Amino acid sequence: LEDHSGHGHHAVARGAVDLGAAGPAGNPNTAAAFNGRGAFLEVPASADIQPGTGDFSLSAWIDVNDKGDDVPGDLLSWYDPARRRGFHLTLKTNAGVATAQSNARHLQFGIDNNRESEWTDCGRPGKAILAFALVAHDGNLYAGTCEPLVNQSGRVYRYAGGSQWIDCGSPTTANSVTSMAVHDGKLYAGTGKYRLGGSALEESKNPNLGGHVLRYDGPASWTDCGQLPGVEAIGGMVVFRGLLYASSLYRPAGFFRYDGGTQWTDCGTPGKRVEAMGVYNGYLYATCYDEGHVFRYDGKTWTDCGQLGASEDNTQTYSFAVYSGRLYVGTWRTGRVYRFEDVNRWTDAGRLGDELEVMGMLVHNGRLMAGTLPLAEVYAYEGDTTWRRMARLDATPDVKYRRAWTMAEYAGRLFISTLPSGRVFSFEAGKNVTWDTSFPIGWHHVAAIKQGGQLRIFVDGRLVGSSDRFDAADYDLAGDMPLRIGFGSNDYFAGRMRDVRIYRRALAASEVEELARKK
Repeated sequence: LEDHSGHGHHAVARGAVDLGAAGPAGNPNTAAAFNGRGAFLEVPASADIQPGTGDFSLSAWIDVNDKGDDVPGDLLSWYDPARRRGFHLTLKTNAGVATAQSNARHLQFGIDNNRESEWTDCGRPGKAILAFALVAHDGNLYAGTCEPLVNQSGRVYRYAGGSQWIDCGSPTTANSVTSMAVHDGKLYAGTGKYRLGGSALEESKNPNLGGHVLRYDGPASWTDCGQLPGVEAIGGMVVFRGLLYASSLYRPAGFFRYDGGTQWTDCGTPGKRVEAMGVYNGYLYATCYDEGHVFRYDGKTWTDCGQLGASEDNTQTYSFAVYSGRLYVGTWRTGRVYRFEDVNRWTDAGRLGDELEVMGMLVHNGRLMAGTLPLAEVYAYEGDTTWRRMARLDATPDVKYRRAWTMAEYAGRLFISTLPSGRVFSFEAGKNVTWDTSFPIGWHHVAAIKQGGQLRIFVDGRLVGSSDRFDAADYDLAGDMPLRIGFGSNDYFAGRMRDVRIYRRALAASEVEELARKK
């Protein structure tokens, strides 16, 4: 693929990139199509494209795959994972982060030079003993809680900065909002009676069962979208091929598709409970609380993807993350993460310290991170089978289990919930800016700019996000890694792209507007 700038930075196709695809005007041979399964373009390393500590800008027209059966993937990546140095421009979907779909097609731009913030205590939503679900939606971060006393119920809160949370009302009389996901631009919440004995805590005296799913329609306003038949607590929720699915947390196993109104269709199970759910390479994947297996669903039938490790060692699977194009899964009770190679083929990616269970996982600015039980620790993946301990987040005394439960990315930071303190903490790797709303389907222009000590992102010529200020001298992005178009630390891009531009200066807002007019 030729570099039309005249600088000779020609790209090499890796995999089946279709260079004859149609662009925004419908004309063939005006865009590149990426299949999301291993195809990307690579520009060899060159001193000319190293930004150093200077300003730079990224610009492209993109059309996101609307099949809804894979994570959208990376747009541009220039990153060295060993030194944690470089930049990413990506669209993030984080599903199967324990029971929540935490992010859905959120545009992110990040830089790093092996920099890490302190962990910030962001407070306790209400009287939570934990936040089951954290979801970024339409510019806000929401938490669904377990509040177990007899006169309490699960609630949803919106983060207001600092340690403040705004009560969005209770969609249930049961003790928990166990799952959340964004579907068709709306926030949905699954409810349940959580059995606290599973966390070695005193059982809740609230007798009410859940199993309903509700839609958030505004301040403290919830619409009942129906009861899952025979379900007392919702397990995972995920959007797959444009449809919302939900599972049962407890026996009997159940897996259902939302068909509008209050209608749910029983889609069958693999004979076991399916819990955390994510999408990857054309399938819906699900963890299992009845054995250490993972199952996948093609829209009609289930396939058993096999046991992770030895059956006597791993008896449950817990969470998903897609890292560098591969699917990773957390387990109980060896505290190990496994990488999916193929059906019945799993590779051990290592144990997280001496922990027993791997809870929520996601990739934050190039780093695969995971939370644990029983010490509520957070680890970062260093490659092969090595994990680096970063922090312990819950030090509640005189309890058997502490959990770093679920995660979400919001406002450029990683947020993580804990049990039994009920507090939420945040962290930032490098510097990031995010657009915390679902990126629209179809052709749209994106631009990302580093100017001095700030990052900004634009969609269709409009500024949609700015980072906090930072010292540009801290971020020397020198390195000898190649530039990748359509791949990075998250996944292969699924969609079309054209007119990719990189500038060694900061574009003015007027220049971004002009680029957004030129399809």
